[in-house]
Amino acid sequence: MKTKVLADPDVIDYLYELVDILYEKQYFSFEEDSVEYVVELFEDIITNLPKKRRKPAPKHLKKYGENLEYAAFKKNKRTTWYTFFDIYKDNEEIVYLVRLIENNHTVAQYL
Repeated sequence: MKTKVLADPDVIDYLYELVDILYEKQYFSFEEDSVEYVVELFEDIITNLPKKRRKPAPKHLKKYGENLEYAAFKKNKRTTWYTFFDIYKDNEEIVYLVRLIENNHTVAQYL
């Protein structure tokens, strides 16, 4: 069965903001490096989310969806990104709808 990964518009907005946050907080010296990091993160999610091991999301994230699951994407030794998503069928296709992206610095205490 065919699969596809989509992102909620709020997630796309967050990724654009993340570029600025990473650069302004000097995680990267050049804005281009910040852009590249976020693009690589998103491409990793789009490509690999259906293959990742998934777990039920914590109850406190219920406002993003009733049956949320999450998967981890480790970017370096200090940062793991968690993608929270719904899965549903659309005709003969399985759709992963990303509702939220957070990292271990903001959400790990709940997982």
